[in-house]
Amino acid sequence: MSKRRGLSLEEKREHMLQIFYDSQDFFLLKELEKLGPKKGVISQSVKDVVQSLVDDDLVLKDKIGTSVYFWSLPSCAGNQLRNAHNKLESDLSSCTKRLAELDEQRESLKRGREESDDREMALEELKTIELQYKKLKEELSLFADNDPAAIEAMKTAIEIAHSASNRWTDNIFTLQHWCSSNFPEAKEQLEHMYKEVGITEDLDYL
Repeated sequence: MSKRRGLSLEEKREHMLQIFYDSQDFFLLKELEKLGPKKGVISQSVKDVVQSLVDDDLVLKDKIGTSVYFWSLPSCAGNQLRNAHNKLESDLSSCTKRLAELDEQRESLKRGREESDDREMALEELKTIELQYKKLKEELSLFADNDPAAIEAMKTAIEIAHSASNRWTDNIFTLQHWCSSNFPEAKEQLEHMYKEVGITEDLDYL
């Protein structure tokens, strides 16, 4: 004897909806979990099935005090189906209109682009010009180092770097003088520290 097939989710939804339609009453979740098995829906599945119906607006729920009640009337399902139908009709109308616009745009773009000897010659000429442009652009890049604007920018950068270098050199000399004046007893330790960080006797302004 073959094993009985379990209900699909859609079948469970239909059976639970029938409970609401038959009674047209309000139910607590616990009550639905008791009624579900009578319709072939095991109690453990009732909560998820009912929630899916709530998500689709086929079942309504509301909290009254500390209890949550569920209910649904045949008119609710009818309204939901009518709303869904109207939305699909609207979407279909919009898509049909958009398709007509795209077809018209495509036909418009085709005009003047029909295959002909003149068009083939124009395309070949365009291809040649593009290749020449690419070649000239590559040649121009070879002279980028001699670009007057680039050279001028480099000069400015050198001047800024030169000024900054001398400013930091001056700061180092000022700091050395301050250390020598305030810590004369640490002369050897200071000289050792200077050497460690790369400050030698050769340090001078540029």
